[in-house]
Amino acid sequence: MTLALRVPEELSARVPAEQRGTGLGRDAVRLLVSRGTAVSHHRFGELPGLLRAGDLLVVNTSPTLAAAVDGRLGDARVVVHFSTRGDDGRWAVELREPDAGGTTRARAGGPAGTEVSLAGGVRLVLEAPQSADGRRLWWARVSDPDVPGLLREYGRPIRYSYTERDQPLSVYQTVFALPSADGAGSAEMPSAARPFTAGMVAGLVSRGVQFAPVTLHTGVASAEAHEPPYPEWFAVPEASARLINAVRAGDGRVIAVGTTAVRAVESAVGPEGPGGRQGARGPQGAQGRRGAQEAQGPQGAVRAAEGWTDLVVTPERGVRVVDGLLTGLHEPQASHLLMLEAVAGRAAVGRGYEEALRGRYLWHEFGDVHLLLPEEGPHGERCSGNCW
Repeated sequence: MTLALRVPEELSARVPAEQRGTGLGRDAVRLLVSRGTAVSHHRFGELPGLLRAGDLLVVNTSPTLAAAVDGRLGDARVVVHFSTRGDDGRWAVELREPDAGGTTRARAGGPAGTEVSLAGGVRLVLEAPQSADGRRLWWARVSDPDVPGLLREYGRPIRYSYTERDQPLSVYQTVFALPSADGAGSAEMPSAARPFTAGMVAGLVSRGVQFAPVTLHTGVASAEAHEPPYPEWFAVPEASARLINAVRAGDGRVIAVGTTAVRAVESAVGPEGPGGRQGARGPQGAQGRRGAQEAQGPQGAVRAAEGWTDLVVTPERGVRVVDGLLTGLHEPQASHLLMLEAVAGRAAVGRGYEEALRGRYLWHEFGDVHLLLPEEGPHGERCSGNCW
């Protein structure tokens, strides 16, 4: 889905909400709510009143990594964005060129054998393109296998040109982030969850809204090419799978917080019919860990699962678990819009984005958020995303 809209540069959120004025918190963002083509405007603090007892929020617990590291390629300065760790210990990386504004610009990857010197005497060697075109992400071997340690000591969060300045890593962590034992995490923040605070979570729980944690370690997106996602590691715990199934069997709604949460939970549905691509083969063709994903279960039930997923949620594939979605505002050409259309329908997404532009909402990871809820029928019955 491509929207025939242009987002003015001044609508890019350049700093986090809490830095825009005295006394503001992370939750000081606006909330656009779409129920079909009906749109309403709110503050994020009104979210508890927009949900109801029995609803379930699926949240991504992946922590954000300080994934950008300075390096040298011969005499030239480069910035390495560490994206995804493969099963064989290699990393998918993107090489960028620093610019005069303190951010970076695109740079062609390769060729194989290219060596980059990093801090602490660490060497990185490009070995093979991550995809067939080989223009951006490459698999690289790092001389020190403790890449998480390298990132902790020398890395910084990935920053794009629409932001005003570098920010500490804490700004990019969500309230749901949990450290992983192996140091894995997301190259880019699961940003839909950023406005949540501990107080907001407590308020939602007190109203009877439940939370189901899942994990999906997201890689480096392309700000220039809007590429579809490639295989990423995910996990849906047994307790979350049971909770999701229980809510689906009752009157509650399953609402994903972010496109990463959608991809994780939809990858744990099984057995799937045509179009399902759960249990993807991991990077380098090695079969990813799949845990309970191998077990048989009822059609459409969510199962405990972990491994690599290359699932791309499109309107043709549809959604099988998610009733609603809380997400940021994406560029009109972004591949994420196909997922939004799968959840809410083309008309709802188009109408919502028209209203976001008209209302001067802010875009990107520090910007405002969009809640897509199912339409209520004339007698209050629920219509899930598959009813469109």
